[in-house]
Amino acid sequence: MRRRTWAAASGALAVGLGVIAGELAAAALSPSVTPVSAVGSSVIDLLPPGVKDWAIAWFGTADKAVLLATIAVLIAGIAVAAGVLEYRRAFAGRAIVIGFGVVGVVAVASRPQSSLVSFAGPVVAAVVAVLVLGALVRALRAWARSDTGAGTDHGNSSPARRRFLQGAGGAAVVAAATGAAATAVRSSQSTVTVQRSSIALPAPTEAAVPPPEGSFVPEGADLGIDGLSDLVTASDDFYRIDTALVVPVVDPARWSLKVTGLVEREVVITFDELLALPLIERHVTLACVSNPVGGDLTGTARWLGFPVRELLARAGVRPEADMVLSRSVDGFTAGTPLEALTDGRDALLAVGMNGEPLPIEHGFPVRLVVPGLYGFVSATKWVEELKVTRFADDTAYWSTRGWSERGPVKTSSRIDVPRASASVPAGDVVVGGVAWAQQRGIGAVEVRVDGGPWQRATLARPISADTWCQYSATLQLGAGRHTVQARATDRKGGVQSDAVVDPAPDGAEGLHTVTFTVT
Repeated sequence: MRRRTWAAASGALAVGLGVIAGELAAAALSPSVTPVSAVGSSVIDLLPPGVKDWAIAWFGTADKAVLLATIAVLIAGIAVAAGVLEYRRAFAGRAIVIGFGVVGVVAVASRPQSSLVSFAGPVVAAVVAVLVLGALVRALRAWARSDTGAGTDHGNSSPARRRFLQGAGGAAVVAAATGAAATAVRSSQSTVTVQRSSIALPAPTEAAVPPPEGSFVPEGADLGIDGLSDLVTASDDFYRIDTALVVPVVDPARWSLKVTGLVEREVVITFDELLALPLIERHVTLACVSNPVGGDLTGTARWLGFPVRELLARAGVRPEADMVLSRSVDGFTAGTPLEALTDGRDALLAVGMNGEPLPIEHGFPVRLVVPGLYGFVSATKWVEELKVTRFADDTAYWSTRGWSERGPVKTSSRIDVPRASASVPAGDVVVGGVAWAQQRGIGAVEVRVDGGPWQRATLARPISADTWCQYSATLQLGAGRHTVQARATDRKGGVQSDAVVDPAPDGAEGLHTVTFTVT
């Protein structure tokens, strides 16, 4: 039993060291494609849509961390089994490791951003794991033979035992050092972080008087109430939902965007050429289609970019087109209705977020921002191609997984204060939050207590029709438990639905309801 335990530990050490060595090799040579991320991304692609929806609903922005943790547990289980099998029969465990290495190679090959150097990761991982596993198990067998050969257990005095433990300890030390090195290389994002920090974004070129709506925050847009969502969401706090397990690392000097498909002429633009164009800056609220009623998968930022409609005009869109399929460097695609990119709204090829170059995890160097549409049909990060096409001819990543094709944002509201289960003093109780209906704008917000009549809330001045706006209402409430609800009405008269609808396939519906205690 003791030998099997040490065999299991040998498998865990060998495979662990192999995986870490593979990640280090990938971080240095192919930071956008690592063995673990490739396997994880392949799992994401193969999972049924319902499983993905469940993961986002339960774990939100932590869904990737949960998947990576699950993969780590599975790798650990395979490693333990490989160690035990290798001890029982030579090469049995190493065969399992080699097989797992083949899986890594196949997964890397399936990634759109992979290159020849990307295969170094899984190959290094497999080779290191096989060599270390073989060495540790041979040392373990030598220890067993030294004990049984003399007919006694030499215990702590066995030279073979010491050699095994020294080898295992050395492997653990090397694994720790290699892990630290991989983390250091990964955190540097292979110089892209340095490149990003050196970029000086140009100022918006518009000089209209008065300035266009959405380009500035008007007086009265912030109610100044503690607990309400910030009018502009800090970049570090902005939600992130995408399919990338490892953030793609894109060198802006090598980045280019192609406009292809149903166009009179293909257009290719580089990052420097994009920065030299007349850029505009707009506040836009983005929302994830997976956001549940009252959820936090929505945020507002100040985006700097070039209008997509002008780039499409350069290419000359053919009349039969009705969709633009945007493609990310990691293979993700989104199908955006053509009219949403050409109808005059501020759909941008964004290069800046809140006054700085895009954060790497939010699409650096360039992403799409399209007001009025959920992100799954519009907000492609790390974008590298716009293919002008038709809905009848092409399908996007999520539209092949049960989600709708066009994804217009629904009129919605959220209660930020009081929080659910909060305790507040009796008397004047402030109820407030945010409401959004991009492209239509919010016309009114109402609240009600304990199913009573709707009462009009005070509405802050919105930045624009493409941003959320704050609201508040002061209610006289006595002691006890109370339930409040909110509903929004957009400027076109559309009232937020009270029917409970799940996020799939085209966005959640229902009224946010918060229960709290008044003392």
